[in-house]
Amino acid sequence: MKDKNTSAQNIQDNLTELIKGMNPGDKLPSEPILAKQLGVSRATLREAMRTFETQGLIFRRQGSGTFIMQPPAVIESGLEVLESIETLAQRIGLKVSMGDFQIQRRKAQPQEVKEIGLEKENKVLQVSRAILAEGKAVAYLIDILPDELLSDHDLTTEFGGSILDLFLKRGNPPLKVSRCEINTIQANSELAKIFGIQRGDALLMFTAWLFTISGKVIDYSFSYFLPGYFRFHVIRRVGQ
Repeated sequence: MKDKNTSAQNIQDNLTELIKGMNPGDKLPSEPILAKQLGVSRATLREAMRTFETQGLIFRRQGSGTFIMQPPAVIESGLEVLESIETLAQRIGLKVSMGDFQIQRRKAQPQEVKEIGLEKENKVLQVSRAILAEGKAVAYLIDILPDELLSDHDLTTEFGGSILDLFLKRGNPPLKVSRCEINTIQANSELAKIFGIQRGDALLMFTAWLFTISGKVIDYSFSYFLPGYFRFHVIRRVGQ
């Protein structure tokens, strides 16, 4: 066994090559055979395979084995323009829908008071929902806004899953730019349950601030994306 000397990236690369050479519906070799073939322990192999399962590339059928799946449709976007998941999905012909949806009106927390520029006693509106593709949660979005911006009627009659699209449709408030911070995080128990993954699995996280033309923050949001279903890129100018 060369388990200790085999990097996680090498295992991922070897599995990727193996999967590329197979067709959807094909069955992978059993764990003992595959672990021996790759020169790793079964525990290390399971950890690597869990990542591929999360990305929708393989699925395990109890008592039958592990099978190759049809690669999922990938939502790809440049980060220079802010667009909703619904808009991006429509562009590639992928049908998405809103899953679990929660509206909460509550007192603003200290960090939210700071980020949105509120008074301490102000309330905020928190809108949380899962976005589904092919019946699977691929994104989980949390938007925190000043309480007075949207009514319950707005969110039950006009809302399709995107706060951005709702504002753009209404034309008010007038929007200008969004600032975004990008990180990779490990799923906690709540996020793992939402996505149907293991606690500790990697997720892509965007923390964003949406500004009006007057420079006021009207949306402080957290977006979690399942790897394998999204590909983001940036076009960068070459510096001198």
